[in-house]
Amino acid sequence: MTETLTLWRPTGPQELALVESSGWREWPPRLPDQPIFYPVLNEQYAIMIARDWNVPASGVGYVTRFEVEREFAARYPVQQAGGRDILELWVPAEELAEFNRHIVGTIEVVHEFR
Repeated sequence: MTETLTLWRPTGPQELALVESSGWREWPPRLPDQPIFYPVLNEQYAIMIARDWNVPASGVGYVTRFEVEREFAARYPVQQAGGRDILELWVPAEELAEFNRHIVGTIEVVHEFR
């Protein structure tokens, strides 16, 4: 059995619609001004972003959870983006398709804020 790493991704309605259209299996390609895909390692941090940033920006914020193969994820060093619990993986946009191939199972919505 493959060992996995649990990741969270705060997202807005447009990105979530693209995830849903993939059958909840992959993240959409980044936009030209988005050079990095950054899932987070802490559910509370994802909640904070979805609630405090996504809701004001689009009226709704979602927190998703998904599993990725741990060995594959290890190629991306953990980035501390603020306090000690504000941890992210930084996946270059050009590597996102490969990253998606290493997702185990489906991407699920675990929180919704309005």
